[in-house]
Amino acid sequence: MTAKPRNRALSPEELDAFAAELDALRARTVATIGQADADYIRAVLKAVRYFGFAGRALLMLAAIAGAFYPPVLWVAGSLGVLSLALSKILENMELGHNVIHGQFDWMNDPALNGRTYEWDIAGTSDNWRKTHNFRHHTWTNVRGLDDDIGYGLLRLFPEQRWRPFYLAQPVVAVVFAILFEWGIAIQDLRLGRWFAGKKTTRELREEFRPVGRKMARQVLKDYVFFPLLAGPFFLTVLVGNAIANVLRNLWTYLIIFCGHFTADAETFARDSVRDEGRGGWYIRQLRGSSNIAGGRLLNLMSGNLSHQIEHHFFPDVPANRYAAMAAEVREICARYGQHYNTGSLPRQFGQVVWRILRHAFPSRPRSAARSPGRDLSAAL
Repeated sequence: MTAKPRNRALSPEELDAFAAELDALRARTVATIGQADADYIRAVLKAVRYFGFAGRALLMLAAIAGAFYPPVLWVAGSLGVLSLALSKILENMELGHNVIHGQFDWMNDPALNGRTYEWDIAGTSDNWRKTHNFRHHTWTNVRGLDDDIGYGLLRLFPEQRWRPFYLAQPVVAVVFAILFEWGIAIQDLRLGRWFAGKKTTRELREEFRPVGRKMARQVLKDYVFFPLLAGPFFLTVLVGNAIANVLRNLWTYLIIFCGHFTADAETFARDSVRDEGRGGWYIRQLRGSSNIAGGRLLNLMSGNLSHQIEHHFFPDVPANRYAAMAAEVREICARYGQHYNTGSLPRQFGQVVWRILRHAFPSRPRSAARSPGRDLSAAL
């Protein structure tokens, strides 16, 4: 691995100025939000519905017609899986994730309300609002506060305590990627506390009820209702739905991990944020995030999380604005001597794989960095 880039130490005055420039960028952007943004997200919603309908129709065609003419099974089935997977990816990444952040609440459209939107995965939106919108975005990469650091399954940083279980994490990581939506679904249950006796079975049962209901709805929809519409040819539809869900899970996992667990990403001790100011918060978001260089298609398919830095800076700004904001964010970071972590998808994913493999084995923690908001001589 290449040497880790160093960030210039900032004085308290520079920290305040850094935050002020980013706040000003946000204010200028928010002031221009309007019809074009509304048209964009409604176009995404239409695409989700169109590709979803097309995918399910093609799978139905593959199931019934393919039973009598096998070439139809392979052609229509493949197109159906890809179309349905595309619908699910767009719904998960560009629509659901961003709507749930409240990026489009200003539209007053009930279908795009961040407080009530329910997305097409096994986990509930309510739990996601807690684990992601609040916990992760407030305490980004703070050990003991941000549950997204390894999701309780993986050791991705040397500061995480090693246990023999982590020797299996190369395999665990693959299984987790395939079943990603189910892992997200149970994240807020904090099963580790139950195993440790810090949560009663009754408490766990109460917390699981809404999660269980959502899981049941997803299973009934994708693995019972739509397959049964094909009658005796149900198996093709069932398998097609399963593959589409797995493709969506793998893509979501890839984008999220590349946005958080590359070689330059950092974690922070719990006490380091005790006196953290606005500037320190921005610095922590920057050092805990990674962008993915690509283009418009990658931006769309990733829900614009290809601009993870900008998303962590401005989570409530419509994500379709991140690409334009990124040029100025990068310029501000350069002027203040702060590393702006970006790279191609293969490069960033290669670093994620390296973390998964390297930290499956015991490793010595790096010197603990003090809070970037209190002592900026902690440039790493």
